[in-house]
Amino acid sequence: MAAKTWQLTDVSDGTFVEHLEISSQDIDSTPEGWSVAKKTLRGGLSDGVEVVEINNGKLSFGVLLTRGMSLTTATIGNQSFGWKSPVQGPVHPKYVPLNEPSGLGWLDGFDEMMVRCGLESNGAPEFDEDTNNLKYPLHGRIGNKPAQKAAVTIDPEAGTISISGVVVETRFHFFKLCLETTITTKFGGNAITISDTVKNLSASPAEAQVLYHANFGDPLLDAGSKVVAPINELVPRNDHAASGIETWDSYQAAQSGFEEQVYFLTCLGDDDGNTEILLKNAHSTQGVSLGYNTSELPCFSVWKNTTALEDGFVTGIEPGTNYPNPRTYEGEQGRVLKLDPNGSASLGLTMRFLVTDKQVSEAEGRIAALQTKGEPIIHTKPQKGWCAR
Repeated sequence: MAAKTWQLTDVSDGTFVEHLEISSQDIDSTPEGWSVAKKTLRGGLSDGVEVVEINNGKLSFGVLLTRGMSLTTATIGNQSFGWKSPVQGPVHPKYVPLNEPSGLGWLDGFDEMMVRCGLESNGAPEFDEDTNNLKYPLHGRIGNKPAQKAAVTIDPEAGTISISGVVVETRFHFFKLCLETTITTKFGGNAITISDTVKNLSASPAEAQVLYHANFGDPLLDAGSKVVAPINELVPRNDHAASGIETWDSYQAAQSGFEEQVYFLTCLGDDDGNTEILLKNAHSTQGVSLGYNTSELPCFSVWKNTTALEDGFVTGIEPGTNYPNPRTYEGEQGRVLKLDPNGSASLGLTMRFLVTDKQVSEAEGRIAALQTKGEPIIHTKPQKGWCAR
């Protein structure tokens, strides 16, 4: 049976579907138990947020059309993957003051399981040296841009549910960038595959950055949780992170007032550059792995923020085109996507949600095989060319 597509939004021709429900009863030759529902939230800071809730029959998650095609909490059975942010979202972008003088307004809307940072910039806030005016806000703007186009496709032959979207980040006289994404899951599967294309809409060359800010807290993150990665090289971001270098890959219980620690990595891949990173709980019975290609996403960041539960107990495992340093610094290191006039770059990421000790063990085995390709180099202090002051 041929694939069938439902257009949800297309600004160019005025298409807008506020509510949609489809399920296995609507499409022949598909297994039972899956569903897709599109709704527009009403009330509070979420008023006007469009979300598509996908259930593939085993794994369920949401896609936020109004927030850059970000992903909400994923669930398999009674196990959830995401985190409990003190920000009670999803927050409509109109309530997120990206350009407030501190440069930290992005945090007013931060509660997703996965949010992209970029496209013009994706790191720490940066200010003009002469005027002290904000040049680049924290983590960029793409996560607070609504989709211009969005559609859902059910493909019985491929056995997939996918949602596609187009998000534009442009400023007259300046940057003209576009994100095209397709987010796919298989019927009864335990994974989400993200296929992104970053496009330069300008007739002049351009630069872009992308960081996949994937965030997990309780119940996956607990005392004794670990990150397992095929390390090529690892650097603590600052002296505070360096003080915890011996335990960079493990987590403590929630601790009120904990000061975040960040580590920058390059990871080993197979002969084609494919790599995998795992976050697992203390008992190795549950985890999330991220698979991607190191030629597309050469940088990886681990953000440890194990503060009190009420304050946002969370870790970020974050593949990117660069490290989340200030934009100018990363540009000086050449860590940007170089886009030809009307050119593009393709990026990809697969998130696997692991709910048995066997699945966790298999992921560890794959990573161990990658690690045999080289001895890890672990620096005990911040390094020039890696870490901005």
